[in-house]
Amino acid sequence: MTELETVDSWKSHGGTQGVYRHASRETGTDMLFSVFVPDHEPGTTLPVLWYLSGLTCTHANVTEKGEFRAACAERGIIFVAPDTSPRGEGVPDDSAGEWDFGLGAGFYVDASERPFSDHYRMASYVADELPELVSEHFPVDPERQSICGHSMGGHGALVMGLRHPGRYRSVSAFAPIVNPSQVPWGKKAFALYLGPDKSVWRKHDAVALIEDGARLDELLVDIGTDDPFLEEQLTPGRLEQACREKDISLRLRRQQGYDHSYYFISTFMADHVHWHADRLVK
Repeated sequence: MTELETVDSWKSHGGTQGVYRHASRETGTDMLFSVFVPDHEPGTTLPVLWYLSGLTCTHANVTEKGEFRAACAERGIIFVAPDTSPRGEGVPDDSAGEWDFGLGAGFYVDASERPFSDHYRMASYVADELPELVSEHFPVDPERQSICGHSMGGHGALVMGLRHPGRYRSVSAFAPIVNPSQVPWGKKAFALYLGPDKSVWRKHDAVALIEDGARLDELLVDIGTDDPFLEEQLTPGRLEQACREKDISLRLRRQQGYDHSYYFISTFMADHVHWHADRLVK
C-alpha cells in the first residue's frame, strides 16, 4: 500500500474532512489533497466526486470555502480535491513571476516541454495516480465516479470527461475555460507546457475535443453574468455552440450578478453535488 500521511483531520457534517500528503510518482514531488468521507456503515463503499480547482488555488480553497460537505454527507458522496500543480524546491515556475502560469497553474496537462516536463504531469496525476491512491486508502466505489471543477479546473473536468469516456457518470463545471487553445490563458500555458504544435493543443481543449468527435451524454455548467473573465477567457458560447452542433445535452445556467469567486461557487455547489448524486446512485 502506498504511504499516505495525514496532515490534519476534522469532524464535520457527519463525516471526516482530512488533508493528506504523499510522494507522487508522476510529479516527482510531495502532493497535498483533501478528502471528505461521510459517515457510513463499515464495509460499504461510496461514490466519489472529484473537484479540480482553478488558477492560483490549492486543495485548500474549495476545502475551506466550497460548502460541499452538508450535501455530500446527505447523499453519501466522497469529495476529493487535489492541488492544481506540483510544488516544492526545484519545481520550475514562471520566470516572470506572473500569476497565471507555473505554480498553481498546471492546467491539468502532462507537459512535454522543458523545464516543465519533469514535474508538470497533472493529467496523469489526476486521471491515474490519485484515483489509485484514494482507492487504496478510502472506501471508494471505482464504478461510481463523477468530476467537476472551477475555471482552469472546469477546463480540466471537461477534458477529463471527454478524454476518458465511460469513466465518469457525470461532469459539471463552474465558469470553465472551455476553449483554452483560443484564449490568452490557454495559449500561454499550452505553448509553454505542450510546445508550438496546435494539433496537440486540441487534445486538451473541450470545444476542440467535441468538434473532433469526443462525446458526453450531458453537462451542467454554471457561469456568473458578472464574471470579469467571461468574454475574453471563458467563452461559454463556444461550448454552447459545439454541444448544439454535436447533439450533447448542455445545461448552461447564467447566474445573474455572480462573479468568478467562491461566493459564486459556494452558492451553487450543493446544486452540483445533488445533480451528480442523482447520476451516481443509479
